[in-house]
Amino acid sequence: MSQPPGEPDQPPSPYEPPAYGQPQQPYGQPQQQPHWGHQPPGGAQPPYAPQPPYGQYGPPGPGPQPPRGGGPNVLAILSLVLAFVFAPAGIVCGHLAKRQIRQTGEEGDQLATWGLILSYVFTGIGLLVCCGWIGLAFWANSDNGGSY
Repeated sequence: MSQPPGEPDQPPSPYEPPAYGQPQQPYGQPQQQPHWGHQPPGGAQPPYAPQPPYGQYGPPGPGPQPPRGGGPNVLAILSLVLAFVFAPAGIVCGHLAKRQIRQTGEEGDQLATWGLILSYVFTGIGLLVCCGWIGLAFWANSDNGGSY
């Protein structure tokens, strides 16, 4: 490798292929490298200095929170669904959901309330329809003095 004039002699880079005709070191043998700075004997690394402690960034938080259920109360959802399917069961689930929400603080209070409202409305409508059918049946079977 030819050096431009005016540059000091430097050892060949280990990453460049050697020039044709120069002797190569066999693989597995250490290459002679220049020593920059102090290296302890035996190639051991000097111990690191201890790190300073990390700084505090404000007061500690309230601590780990207990895992939440991940959504509204299941009975509140069932109350709303059962209001449309079988309203008396929606009433029962709605009242149970309200009690659980009051005790545990879960979400879903509005779902339970709407489930109760709709369940009572549909139960009332169902009772009126049943009473109407019964009244219609009695009225249809009543004998008005005539025979056919």
